[in-house]
Amino acid sequence: MSSSPQSLRLAVIGSGPAGVYAAETLLRSEAVKSGRLEVQADIFDRLPAPFGLIRYGVAPDHPRIKGIITALHRILGRGDIRFLGHVEFGTDLTIEDLREHYDAVVFATGALKDADLDIPGIELDGSYGAADFVAWYDGNPDYPRTWPLEAEQVAVIGNGNVALDVARVLSKSADELLRTEIPANVHEGLAAARTTDVHVFGRRGPAQAKFSPLETRELAHPKGVQVVMDPRDIEQITEAQWEAIRADKRTDQVVQTFVNWLEEQQRREAAGEEPTDHHGGPVTRRLHMHFWHRPVEVLGEDGHVTGMRFERTRLDEEGRLEGTGEFVDYELQSVYRAVGYFGSELPGVPYDARRGVISNIAGRVTAADGSVQPGLYANGWIKRGPVGLIGATKSDAIETVGSLLEDLESGQLPTAPERDNDAIVRLLDSRGVEYTTWEGWMALDAHEKALGAAAVDADGQPRARIKVVDREEMVRISREGAPQPTHA
Repeated sequence: MSSSPQSLRLAVIGSGPAGVYAAETLLRSEAVKSGRLEVQADIFDRLPAPFGLIRYGVAPDHPRIKGIITALHRILGRGDIRFLGHVEFGTDLTIEDLREHYDAVVFATGALKDADLDIPGIELDGSYGAADFVAWYDGNPDYPRTWPLEAEQVAVIGNGNVALDVARVLSKSADELLRTEIPANVHEGLAAARTTDVHVFGRRGPAQAKFSPLETRELAHPKGVQVVMDPRDIEQITEAQWEAIRADKRTDQVVQTFVNWLEEQQRREAAGEEPTDHHGGPVTRRLHMHFWHRPVEVLGEDGHVTGMRFERTRLDEEGRLEGTGEFVDYELQSVYRAVGYFGSELPGVPYDARRGVISNIAGRVTAADGSVQPGLYANGWIKRGPVGLIGATKSDAIETVGSLLEDLESGQLPTAPERDNDAIVRLLDSRGVEYTTWEGWMALDAHEKALGAAAVDADGQPRARIKVVDREEMVRISREGAPQPTHA
């Protein structure tokens, strides 16, 4: 006679890839598939819609990355994971509430803040964090509806994916972005932007840029955009560095793209030809790629950005970055720092303020003295810092869920006193929390697609989607479009 399966109640805070993959990894574990373990999993998010940074932190013109939503949608749509949105951890639900209702809690809140760039003048008006700009153009309901885009010369500091996204959105025409899901207020703001020149600065050389070959080539694709290279940035690469570049296919493709742009630029200059965009059309905006530039100071006047000072750099014989002592100034009116993300502290959860992560060992949350906090876990960027892509998040989930299952097997996991699956919903109702559900997301999803179908892009084609930006409207559409749970 077989014994009854063990029951586990799981709460996940955050509905981005790190949260969804944590729940999915547990539900697909051998313990569950064999029937030894039954899991009731709830995913909470502070926003009314799911998918986290994939919906609100990826440039809208990156459909390949946005396609990850399809995979997350399929997982959450199966029905074995309950989604509860518009629920703020620390306000609507506390750590004590979660311990009362769940045996295990996985925090997967990501890293939403911009990392600091500690140089003089960074606080000047016109100096922005790239993460805030990304949240604006992605329609995050917690950000202003407008963005100051009066600057003609703009700097983007960083050589990673976010820097590339910001530079591309700033240099693209607003009408080209109508092919995406950008909200009306974002299109209106970008259409009125006065940007003529976008400068992207990296501390190291082209070979050290964290771009993929495809993303690099895409920089030159927007209509009206000319990519401008500085010959010195290529000439500075030593023969030994070239050997290392050619030995790595990805790096070689990226650097060769920059070399090709420079050669075409020099050919036109020598022939006295006017520059054109990638399509042979007239140039209306320029995207300047600068390498070997270390930021030193943001220059300003009357409290506003007027320029930026850099020190040119190089690699020493051991491959370490060093300054050359040569300084160069650029006239600019706006600066966007894209030097990384930083995780936020959660109420009642141990936090490493230096690294911007939840203190943990192999996903187990630990106190300041290193002691493990039973039943609390972390996954994704809030666990390991803002590095790595989706594949790393899946690996994180395997480790974190592995720790959770080990604790369950060894009897280290606490047992929540409240086992009723509807008790958490009753608690939210009693507190007046207007939570959203998966059915509500389906209603909002259909509404946004209908908005897109009723509009057209620059080519006269229906748009796939237009995001709803206002939080109250998102909640209203979600709750009116789906029946709310009934409970005793």
